[in-house]
Amino acid sequence: MTMVQTPPGALAPVTVSKPVRRRSVPGRIRVISGVTVASLALLFVALAVGSSTAREGLRVIGRDAGPQVVATAGLYLALSDMDAQVANVLVMGKEYAEQRRAALARYDARRAEAGQALLKAFELSGDNAAERTTVQSVLDGLGRYERLAGQALLLDQQAGHAPGAPPENVVRTYRQATDLMRQVLLPQAYNLTLESGTIVRATYDDKAVMVPLLRVAVVVAGLVALGCLIWMQVFLARRFRRVFGPALVVATVTTAVALGFGVHVLGQDEQALRTAKSAGFDSVLTLAKARAISNSMQGDQSRFLLDKERADTYEHTYLDKSLTVLYYDVGNLTGYHGEMRTGSKDFLGLLGPELVGSQGAAVFDAYRAFQAQDNRFRTLARHATPSEAVEARIGPVTAAFNAYDKALVGLTETHQKVFRQAIAAGEGALDNLWRLLPYAIGAIGLLVIAGVWPRLKEYR
Repeated sequence: MTMVQTPPGALAPVTVSKPVRRRSVPGRIRVISGVTVASLALLFVALAVGSSTAREGLRVIGRDAGPQVVATAGLYLALSDMDAQVANVLVMGKEYAEQRRAALARYDARRAEAGQALLKAFELSGDNAAERTTVQSVLDGLGRYERLAGQALLLDQQAGHAPGAPPENVVRTYRQATDLMRQVLLPQAYNLTLESGTIVRATYDDKAVMVPLLRVAVVVAGLVALGCLIWMQVFLARRFRRVFGPALVVATVTTAVALGFGVHVLGQDEQALRTAKSAGFDSVLTLAKARAISNSMQGDQSRFLLDKERADTYEHTYLDKSLTVLYYDVGNLTGYHGEMRTGSKDFLGLLGPELVGSQGAAVFDAYRAFQAQDNRFRTLARHATPSEAVEARIGPVTAAFNAYDKALVGLTETHQKVFRQAIAAGEGALDNLWRLLPYAIGAIGLLVIAGVWPRLKEYR
């Protein structure tokens, strides 16, 4: 500063001072603090959006659409088994009273299951007019089927025929019922499952892209926040010639821990979604389809005995369904039975990817045993009496199918367990994150204030 002397009576000169650089330090501290707080807010917003996206995917696949889609797949099983039980009763004739009562009881149970599955399908359809129309069409068709099946059962009871093919009037009525079931209701039920499954697939495809992207966003935001915290500490240490403030050091460490934990949780959820979809939902749905088609196959065995005019047709449809479940490159049922006897593992079909491990091998062995019984049953149907063929159908063939069906159910339960565990693990990780995140936000905010406020007070 320069002082200039003036004569007495003259005005004093204006004192000119250079700006004190120290006055800009509080402003710089505020700017750095604001950028740091903004970066921390960005980190926590990215964590919130990422976890919310992952939770939505887990909810739709694990709690909402996923289980309902599997339930709609059960509609095909319930409907096909209803028709199979009617065929079983008709082919039994006046004998097998106990088995007849059991078949009718199973028919009623499957009818109730079909009603529940249709209700869930209606709920799942939401505002989709096409799906609601399909559900209504299945309901209407089911009512017509029950009337025709009831008429066939009543005519059969009145006929009191021996085991084997019932009288022509019974066969004609049953043909109308089974044609309605196989040509209208079952295709509609299958389409419902396919249409409902698009909800799960679309949700998974969306979350499988978004969750990894948001995880990257969390990493970037976290690194920026850590960089800002370190920048603030370096600035304060150099400007005030002091060591790093403990509050800001703890804030930096806490931010790093929150970042690491958040990234880990989102990674867990990404894996949980993948496991729930591929190793859980997909396998459960595939096995549900295979079980439903297999159930329709064993109904074709009774229809093969029941309707002599269509016996060849029912044998062919049995082969088509067998090839859908487990495909071999063969041209007829004899060739298929031959492949099954050799135990060839060179197959495709619905069950192909599922027959791994000990449970998969058990399913394959049970399916082989069922096909072996089918081969013996058809030999009896061609060369023995109708009564002997019916006895084989009601006895060994049914026992072999029940063992195969039980093996399928066991494998399905294993995949359902994987599905439930994956969903629970993903949701549990998110719950832990949201238990800790509010405390982390509050702690980091207080620590930043505790580290900056004493420096600002020095300029008051």
